[in-house]
Amino acid sequence: MSENKIRVLVVGAGNMGRSHALAYASIPEFEIAAVCTRSPESRAKLMSELPSGTPGTDSYEQALTELRPDAVCISTYPDTHYPFTKLALEAGCHVFTEKPLAESSEQCRELVDLARTQKKALVVGYILRQHPSWIKFVEVAKTLGSPLVMRMNLNQQSYGKNWETHKSLLSSISPIVDCGVHYVDVMCQMTRCKPVRVSGIGAQLTNELPKDKINYGHLQVTFEDGSVGWYEAGWGPMMSETAFFIKDVVGPLGSASIVATEAGSRGKSSDVDAHCQTERILLHRSHKNEEGELEANDEYIDLDDEPDHDELCRREQLFFLDGITEKADLSEHQNSAILASEIVLAADKSFRTGETLSL
Repeated sequence: MSENKIRVLVVGAGNMGRSHALAYASIPEFEIAAVCTRSPESRAKLMSELPSGTPGTDSYEQALTELRPDAVCISTYPDTHYPFTKLALEAGCHVFTEKPLAESSEQCRELVDLARTQKKALVVGYILRQHPSWIKFVEVAKTLGSPLVMRMNLNQQSYGKNWETHKSLLSSISPIVDCGVHYVDVMCQMTRCKPVRVSGIGAQLTNELPKDKINYGHLQVTFEDGSVGWYEAGWGPMMSETAFFIKDVVGPLGSASIVATEAGSRGKSSDVDAHCQTERILLHRSHKNEEGELEANDEYIDLDDEPDHDELCRREQLFFLDGITEKADLSEHQNSAILASEIVLAADKSFRTGETLSL
């Protein structure tokens, strides 16, 4: 390592690649070995925000061989995550990759096993796990009893450049797989039990995609304790701005809901910062008085620590650093990444086969 710094090859210079690169530049323990992307324009734009002299390259394999980085950060299209991660691990690098980890649960397990064999850190970009407010949301949900009903969505009315980006993504992944891993991971944390059954539906709402691709999807998952959850995601200029942001959980003892007045307002569904905002949690308790009426004890939990997207990415990289330096045990994180991928991939298969799948 250069002067004891961890040299990171940043692969991808889009929205996530930029945020992760800025994070590395702000953390003293890291040093950017190079920015790697096929687009000279994107690479130049990102490098203008980084320390002077940061190298650039357009060949991933060549960069791995010639630069010999200590770590690789992968923020490219989903269908590249598996081969890029495998190459990096085989080259002896620690890896941070954006979600999903791979395109099948078998590939996910293979990569986790490879990282453990190589004794290298492997972290997947589950950004909500680093958000104090989402951590609190999970904590509150655990007080509501069992079973739980979990309702979550993130629809995006995208157009212009954002729609072009979504169409590119949709060529290799469905919305319920791409973003769904975040929310089914939250559901698994809330229930703390095994998912047993998954179903999914989907629809193509545009003629701008190949016939076998969808830009709207909905999954339903049932857990061993009887808990159920659904997640909905749709992308495109046709999507409604009404009720695009629903995050709540209901149990025998009450309910908890993210009340994101600003993030959930009209015109915000395409704003990446709004996707993680929580602002406050409404906790409703189902306590009744002697007359059988509900006691007036609902509570708003105000959330002061509301990091923006760049700060959340910085916290992800601090977690990655802890994994590299063995201050954090990554076993639970990696096992959860496999499980979340298994659920959303089963939902996508369910939609295509018309069958409810057992896990």
